[in-house]
Amino acid sequence: MTSTLRRDAPVAVGPGRRGVAVPLLAASAVLLASMTVAVSVGPAGIAPADVWASVAHHLTGLLGAGTGTAPLGPLLDGVVWELRLPRVLTAAAVGAGLALCGAVMQSLTRNPLADPYLLGLSAGASLGAVSVIVLGISLLLPVAAFVGAFLAMAAALGLAGSLGTLTPGRTVLAGLAVAQLCAAATSFVIFWSATGDSYRDILAWLMGSLAGAGWADVAIAVTAVAVLGTGLVGSARTLDAFAFGDAAATALGIDVPRTRWVLLTAVALLTGGLVAVSGSIGFVGLIVPHAVRLVVGAPHRRLLPLSALVGAIFLVWADTAARALFEPRELPVGIVTAFVGAPVFAALLWQRRTASAEL
Repeated sequence: MTSTLRRDAPVAVGPGRRGVAVPLLAASAVLLASMTVAVSVGPAGIAPADVWASVAHHLTGLLGAGTGTAPLGPLLDGVVWELRLPRVLTAAAVGAGLALCGAVMQSLTRNPLADPYLLGLSAGASLGAVSVIVLGISLLLPVAAFVGAFLAMAAALGLAGSLGTLTPGRTVLAGLAVAQLCAAATSFVIFWSATGDSYRDILAWLMGSLAGAGWADVAIAVTAVAVLGTGLVGSARTLDAFAFGDAAATALGIDVPRTRWVLLTAVALLTGGLVAVSGSIGFVGLIVPHAVRLVVGAPHRRLLPLSALVGAIFLVWADTAARALFEPRELPVGIVTAFVGAPVFAALLWQRRTASAEL
């Protein structure tokens, strides 16, 4: 038994390479345009052409071929390269990763309400982040958040595994138990120790925020998505088999328990890395896979990469709205995703109900 499909196993037949490539190219173009506009939006208005001029200047400098001064002058160049571009890139990576993890979790657990935080990852990360904030060592926040998410994952998977075979139902229940425990511990830490401005820092992190994202955050998020996300996209055929149930997946040559452990661990590690730089941003991993599934169908060869691209687009625009709608004040991006995500999810549920009633 192996964790991949046998060569002679029947699999769902999707569109050809051209049928997959066209929507991918279109979504990639929209993402690139969205990122360009997002960098140009702000109190210091910068034309999209100037954004690319600044980026080209720094890239040629990194390659050792740069000459002359920055095309926008030091102030505007700093706004583009040091402030806005890292934030937009982080938003794109986090959105892509959360949407991808949500799609995988919904398939593994066969639960349409599953999201990347199902294993208590968000609650565990929150406990770690809040702990270092109240201790006054916020520089360790990303590390503490990742460690908290990893420990929550280990506790949830360990609890589910101790009950027997790692089934979707046991995984969900174990994740809920761990999440509630971590949430209670977080509330206790806040009640017992938080003082002064730490309340504002804690609230911003718990609601999800990309304010202050720098190139170190870009490196963490992009690396996590590139390494773990690529592996998850590569599991598309295996996830297609999981859609028919564990018995069908076993018949197709998949070691179901081992594969589920591996994929859940990859999702948890990726989510932990993303939460470490962005805080808990809700609804991205829940609604984006559903929306993409309505357009391109269920085959994961299309669903996974398109979910990642649409998730990146969604979070780039949500973060742009969070920092631009109420200038000079800024909203945590999690508030924007909730305002948009809740009605969209309700609409998706209503559409599914209407479609089911017509059958």
